[in-house]
Amino acid sequence: MEQALMETNITEYPLFAKGKVRDVYDLGDKLLIVATDRISAFDVVLPNGIPGKGKVLTQMSLFWFDLVSSVADSHLISGNVDEYPDDLKKHKEVLEGRSMLVKKAKRIDVECVVRGYIAGSLWNEYKNTAVSEGKSDTIELFGVQLSSGLTESEKLPHPIFTPTTKAEEGHDESMTFEQVTEMVGEEQASSLREKSIQVYNKAADYAERRGMIIADTKFEFGTLNGMMILIDEIFSSDSSRFWDKRNYKRGRPQEAFDKQIVRDYLESIHWDKQPPAPQLPEEIVAKTLERYQEVYQRLVK
Repeated sequence: MEQALMETNITEYPLFAKGKVRDVYDLGDKLLIVATDRISAFDVVLPNGIPGKGKVLTQMSLFWFDLVSSVADSHLISGNVDEYPDDLKKHKEVLEGRSMLVKKAKRIDVECVVRGYIAGSLWNEYKNTAVSEGKSDTIELFGVQLSSGLTESEKLPHPIFTPTTKAEEGHDESMTFEQVTEMVGEEQASSLREKSIQVYNKAADYAERRGMIIADTKFEFGTLNGMMILIDEIFSSDSSRFWDKRNYKRGRPQEAFDKQIVRDYLESIHWDKQPPAPQLPEEIVAKTLERYQEVYQRLVK
């Protein structure tokens, strides 16, 4: 197994931002986004990464940006290092396959979450609210009305928009559509909701034809020259919940193509979820990479 890339060092340009996974460099009116092999769980970056994970995430984003381009413009310029500025080409060995040159946009500080199925935190909130409210025809969550009597992993009548704050550290907090409107104005809030659902529908329809379900996902948008565009990354296993359509059955949890293997391992050793995080065993690293690669092979290749 190749060695995981945990850090980058592109000295020609200043570091614009460093996230849990990505290093972003400032090229003036452009940004260089490099997906490392770092992996986080419970908001803590683990000491060892998943070799090749950054390449899988980047190639998925490049594919999806192209697929949804008829629905929404994005910040993508190129994922081909040969088309980068000359002073970056010396870093080709590091950047190849795991980087994107993008336009610099002004980020809109809303995490645009779209859910086509009731799972994860939405299912937990739904259960708790149903118990506290008793018998009712509808249940309101995050400003969205849902029918009572839904079961875990059930497909919703139509995708719903459940935005959150964009936290620099720690957990994002749920927002209602009214709160988004207060933050960015009615016109932009409506555009965020409409575009997010359109992009989700485009990708979900494609994925279903390939035997996969996109249960939910999240997007970031920015503005550039008065236009709203997709930024960051889209429909990777870090930002989306993918299920195998062949094994799908509502009324129970589904096996997801993401880092759940890592979370389950950390829960099994009773880690207190405070830094420093423990080292992942090689077996867990290999199984996690296999999950990332499988969804890539089934949707992109």
